[in-house]
Amino acid sequence: MTTAIVVGSGPNGLAAAVHLAFAGVQVTVLEAATEIGGGTRTHEAIIPGLLHDQCSATHPMAVGSPFLSGLGLERYGLTWRTPEIDCVHPLDNGSAGVLHRSVETTCAGLGEDARRWRMLFDGPSDRYDALAQDIMRPLLRAPHHPLTLARFGLPTLLPAATLARGFRTAQARALFGGVAAHAFRPLNYPMTSAIGLGILTAGHRHGWPVAVGGSQSITNALARLLGDLGGKIETGARIETASQLPRADVTLFDLAPDAIAGILGDALPPRIARSFRRFRQGPGAFKVDFAVQDGVPWTNPDARRAGTVHLGGTFAELAAAERRIHAGLMPEQPFVLVGQQYLADPTRSVGGVHPVWTYAHVPNGYTGDATTAIIARIERFAPGFRDRVLGYTVRSTTQMAAYNPNYVGGDIMTGSKDIRQLLFGPRITLSPYAIGVPGGYICSAATPPGPGAHGMCGANAAAAALRYLRR
Repeated sequence: MTTAIVVGSGPNGLAAAVHLAFAGVQVTVLEAATEIGGGTRTHEAIIPGLLHDQCSATHPMAVGSPFLSGLGLERYGLTWRTPEIDCVHPLDNGSAGVLHRSVETTCAGLGEDARRWRMLFDGPSDRYDALAQDIMRPLLRAPHHPLTLARFGLPTLLPAATLARGFRTAQARALFGGVAAHAFRPLNYPMTSAIGLGILTAGHRHGWPVAVGGSQSITNALARLLGDLGGKIETGARIETASQLPRADVTLFDLAPDAIAGILGDALPPRIARSFRRFRQGPGAFKVDFAVQDGVPWTNPDARRAGTVHLGGTFAELAAAERRIHAGLMPEQPFVLVGQQYLADPTRSVGGVHPVWTYAHVPNGYTGDATTAIIARIERFAPGFRDRVLGYTVRSTTQMAAYNPNYVGGDIMTGSKDIRQLLFGPRITLSPYAIGVPGGYICSAATPPGPGAHGMCGANAAAAALRYLRR
């Protein structure tokens, strides 16, 4: 029997394990924590029954994942639900950029920017399922759909600031900028449009859904499927040295590159070891979960119906805050993301008390407390919010790294998404999953196509491992 070890049980580790198990490989997943899931975990933190996603929360890239969508995970309890409005970016005058799943409905609210938004997203979103076959794998490959990829890909080369200047309204600029800021990069840098365009295009095709019962439902569904395929999961199995790894024909690591270098030591080729140890981290996330009576009293009425609310002010204000955190400086008013998953999934609430998920962009390793800044940011667009808060829990950048060691310094992107690392991953190569050790592969979000609960890093790495086994 051909055997495989997968170290780490995040969505990529589980996806890799499932892909290998489907091919008849006997798979064992080793997880250091006492519970599986990596960034896709959910817990009751403040009030019994009130469900908070611990990291990953909204899943426009996962619902249409070429790998996950073909697994039939609904048989294992995974159900997607979408909010009435996907995302809102409010401004101080009470207006907002409002993102709907429908391109036309979104355009109807963007006034003179409707034509430009339609030009950017109408065609690519219609062809997103074909496009995903190319953008959800290493880009330096012969594309399956070259014309579709070229049409989508050219704008992604631009800085987000350049693309935003093409919009005439503050609402459209802010809406696009807030999604582009998911890259945790200064918005005047090349290719900072890429992640924003990818998320928006996927969202216009599939919406911004949540998993009923929390993101843990994605983890649970993959684990149940793996069990049906004969795979095993062991928790509390921390791997710190190569000698602790069981013998296997292939070993896949759903870990940060530096952690792999620490485990394998001299077994890694020196050039690859240097690349893994020099892997650049991005800014951090400072997370606060709130229990809120009757929800957030947003001034903008659309924000009260939105699954996600971006608090960054104008595009210029947002861009300035992202520049500061990239420089290691904490902005007075950081970019804050607010998740209202309960609007799509009421099972997360307890009566009129609702779980509100937030995090702020902060410098990597930030040691301060951003809680007050997050509350002030929400109060700016929802006066009276503070009075509705019944309790909250905090996860600092240090605690984020303790929760998931892949999040070094609070970097939930598993590495800076600069041009080199976005295209290649931890090292410049046409084989981004290979680690230079026979049968060894990296499958974490440090590799293409990057972060998210889509599982494609794991599926792509598993495909590479299967090619090795079949040689």
